[in-house]
Amino acid sequence: MERISWDEYFMAQSHLLSLRSTCSRLAVGATIVKDKRIVSGGYNGSIKGDEHCIDVGCKVVEGHCVRTIHAEINAILQCSKFGVGTEGATIYVTHFPCLNCTKSIIQAGIKEICYANDYRNNEYAKELLEKSGVIVRKVDYDVKAVVERLLNKE
Repeated sequence: MERISWDEYFMAQSHLLSLRSTCSRLAVGATIVKDKRIVSGGYNGSIKGDEHCIDVGCKVVEGHCVRTIHAEINAILQCSKFGVGTEGATIYVTHFPCLNCTKSIIQAGIKEICYANDYRNNEYAKELLEKSGVIVRKVDYDVKAVVERLLNKE
């Protein structure tokens, strides 16, 4: 059996993290990688101490749930909390980052975004990524195929 690629490995981690999401609208996971080592991970959900959307419903204002902190921000903040640098890192995300996450990724010095699914891809976010020189790659990733390989491994 062939080994999975680095992209598949890190994207699988992001999909696994998304299973911890407490958002009932979209489960997202993010993994920050440096030198082929996972340095941080995050998923979207409520901040520490607040109620979870899956328990009490979303708190939607102007079409956005204001209770939720996004996976990318959670992963970046985890690095900050534990003193792990993000300069030059790669972030693997299950879905294309929103505008605010895009700005945070750029400011954190992350140099590459790898994502599996398009989701409301913001044109200004794309423009900022291009201006900042951040590499953006849509990774061809089939989560069902990876799980099937895992289940059928002998």
